[in-house]
Amino acid sequence: MPVHDIASTALSRRALFRHSALLAGGAALASLPFGRQLLAHDVAENWPNVAAMANRYVSERKLANLLLTFGWGQEDHAHTVGGGNLSLAKPGAVDENSLYRIYSMSKPITGMATMILIDEGKLGLDQPVAEILPAFRDMRVLVDPAGSLDDTVPANLPITIRQLLTHTAGLGYQIISKGPLQAAYNEQGLVGGRVSRMPIPGFPVVTPAPGLAAWADRLAELPLMYQPATKWSYSCSIDLLGRVIEVVSGMEFEAFLKQRIFDPCGMTSTWMQVPASEAHRLTDNIGVLGGNVFPLDPAANSIYLDAPEVPAGGGGLVSSPRDYDRFLRMLLGYGRIDGKFVMSEEAVRVGVSDLIPATVDLTGSWLEGEGHGAGGRSKGATFGWGGAAGTLASVDFELNLRSCLWTQYMPSEAYPIRDEFIAAMDADLAAMRAKKKAA
Repeated sequence: MPVHDIASTALSRRALFRHSALLAGGAALASLPFGRQLLAHDVAENWPNVAAMANRYVSERKLANLLLTFGWGQEDHAHTVGGGNLSLAKPGAVDENSLYRIYSMSKPITGMATMILIDEGKLGLDQPVAEILPAFRDMRVLVDPAGSLDDTVPANLPITIRQLLTHTAGLGYQIISKGPLQAAYNEQGLVGGRVSRMPIPGFPVVTPAPGLAAWADRLAELPLMYQPATKWSYSCSIDLLGRVIEVVSGMEFEAFLKQRIFDPCGMTSTWMQVPASEAHRLTDNIGVLGGNVFPLDPAANSIYLDAPEVPAGGGGLVSSPRDYDRFLRMLLGYGRIDGKFVMSEEAVRVGVSDLIPATVDLTGSWLEGEGHGAGGRSKGATFGWGGAAGTLASVDFELNLRSCLWTQYMPSEAYPIRDEFIAAMDADLAAMRAKKKAA
């Protein structure tokens, strides 16, 4: 059943902040005598707490796999801790070429695709979206975000590209929204990422809109939750950017991603639909309910083997650890990878910076005290985002470090994996420091 993903509910403000502690630990690692050499081969023995955490989840069959990838600067290969199998049902080890549903880790990719067009002068960061999609010209705003769709006022400002990139346009989301607006999103098929062919208890069966153009037109007919540029609220805005990209570029959205990001980055395993020839690499996505695990989207019958009705730039991609690491490596190279530019340095610098309009009140939001760039959270030198099935990705420009956490389960708050990972990493770093001091 296609439903919107709520990745950032799991990737909460606290989890994001604590992820910075993981990256900060990289500085201590790099300062150790064996730090850089450590990253050139198997690292599990040097990270016993991290490895133990990953192995515990897999050996206790709480998860089929838990894999961490990371790399320094422009080294051409990400290195791993952990592992496991593609499925709980049968053997078959995961590796850097295994396929994972990345859900909202799609957002930074769509964000950077938008930055490419901005850099080329085909879009403006503060350009009104209505200049590209006229249906968004005269938007209405709900008086009560959970109230009647008839109780609205005119939007005070036009929706802009900046607002779409930063979830500040006032748009809703299929699960984030409440009351009549949520019902209207379901009725109109305004879906994001897909989850399973099977009905999921508590989630309505939704027929997706017939294509991205229709999806955008239907969205424009519904009121906003908030006045534009006043509040940060996780939304379908990155999905809408997919349609903006189509209109401005004259290409289908996924074709643009392939031509301008995937191919030049050497990302050969990132798609909206997993080709039948590559299905053997796809992981199972498992559900966790009351401590019990069950197949939520088995690879053999995955919904991601079908073409999506709506190619969702906010949550529709499947990728591999190798591929996503190459995307992060390109960002860490300020647009450059393997000696060539995928996007300009300026486009990357702007895209990973805090782009939230100055008029936005972050009080009480997930991003309070932080920032948001082109499709991902921006705090200090770090930029990244996570996915609804437990994945997490980040780059730290100060430490020159890229890192990802790979697994597949929902809901991601069922296990405290991210907090446990940070604690394990801290413990290993402390042991390394003590060892260095004693040497």
